[in-house]
Amino acid sequence: MHDLTGFQRDLLYVVAGLNKPHGLAIKYELETYYEKEIHHGRLYPNLDLLVDKGLVEKGEQDQRTNVYSLTRRGRREIEARREWEYQYIEPAETSAA
Repeated sequence: MHDLTGFQRDLLYVVAGLNKPHGLAIKYELETYYEKEIHHGRLYPNLDLLVDKGLVEKGEQDQRTNVYSLTRRGRREIEARREWEYQYIEPAETSAA
């Protein structure tokens, strides 16, 4: 995961958090987060790169719609990233009110 851009990491997290999302669902989630339009010319080449790296699988929902899911390797990469982050920033503790 160290060689991914921030946008590619965000794509990976969105794919992990949704159940076999299609491209437009991923686009919507990212647009909500970034608060700006994500162009198809940015979205799909980056999704294809994640597929080429073996982090995401691309399947067909129908002849026009692809769906994406995290591979085992993708899941391991996210878990390794979280462990690395936790070295520097511990998860927030929940406070009893």
